[in-house]
Amino acid sequence: MATLSALQAPDIRTAKRLVVKIGSALLVDRDGLRRQWLSALALDVAEARTRGTQVILVSSGSIALGRRVLGLASGALALEQSQAAAAVGQIRLARAYEEVLAPHGITTAQVLVTLEDTEDRRRYLNSRATMETLLALGAVPIVNENDTVATDEIRYGDNDRLAAQIAVTVGADQLVLLSDVDGFYSANPKEDPTAERFDLVEAITPELEAMAGDPISGVSKGGMKTKIMAAKTAVAGGCAMAITEGSVMRPLKALEQGAARTWFVAQGDPQAARKRWINAMKPRGTLRVDAGAVQALQAGKSLLPAGVTAVEGNFGRGDPVDIAGPAGEVLGKGLTRYTAVEAVQIAGHRSAEIEGILGYSGRAALVHRDDMVI
Repeated sequence: MATLSALQAPDIRTAKRLVVKIGSALLVDRDGLRRQWLSALALDVAEARTRGTQVILVSSGSIALGRRVLGLASGALALEQSQAAAAVGQIRLARAYEEVLAPHGITTAQVLVTLEDTEDRRRYLNSRATMETLLALGAVPIVNENDTVATDEIRYGDNDRLAAQIAVTVGADQLVLLSDVDGFYSANPKEDPTAERFDLVEAITPELEAMAGDPISGVSKGGMKTKIMAAKTAVAGGCAMAITEGSVMRPLKALEQGAARTWFVAQGDPQAARKRWINAMKPRGTLRVDAGAVQALQAGKSLLPAGVTAVEGNFGRGDPVDIAGPAGEVLGKGLTRYTAVEAVQIAGHRSAEIEGILGYSGRAALVHRDDMVI
């Protein structure tokens, strides 16, 4: 098959943080949940974790499961029917993942989000902090679009783009879209027998985007257009992305062993991409710090309230702020975890005092090192 790059394809076995998107057509068929397939996927997840890879699963399927339980007819659903089906299906989907992963000693956590949660900076920081904590505690987050309250996401969106947003949010280095096709083709292979699969794509060009077709499954909403959109988001965030056929038993193992796929090459690494993103933002204020804080920041530490001597500007949680030294020299930039009003109140105080000052238990760092460019 063709290649659009001379670079070497990524190896899933080397992933430090892996996001796997599972499409509805893989999880649910006419008889309901494909439990045997899901159990095989659980074995893949367990093996990945054994070699030190942190795994996040972004799963479709709640509406497909719920509509069968509720006896809704096939075909397009009204918005309120989709939301009702999601409400019924989400609990069954979460239970299924828990049941197949528990025998491997894996704790699961359900995380319901929408695209808005990853686009708004405040919600973005909250989502990132939650999933970072879950991963640090050894859990596998099962992320699903919150279709019980979403509107535009149900009508037009799907979990391909959400998976890419999640991958960028958590700084994943690899994203795998398990799909009903084995890669990206020059045309729809079910309609054009001359269609050619690309094994490796270094740059997503307008010509490449024009090749994307429409959904070819009766269950899944996502077609190649959404997958290309996902790839653009992922690679810009330093995350390589693969599209591969997922219906086989143990699809991640198959990918490891050379199954047909298309890899989209990452542009740099996740940390560098995140730093570029933060550095490009216009600051909404300034946090001036003392000499001790300067030393800590230069050593790679987070900015704690105790090291802040002055707060300037009017900013909210998640907004970008300059970080300046004692003489006013700008040292870097970061995303603040507190509003300007709150920052003024806790400046110069130890983190243990935050709850007494603000009346709630806040985060220890005013700006976390992962949200900072020095």
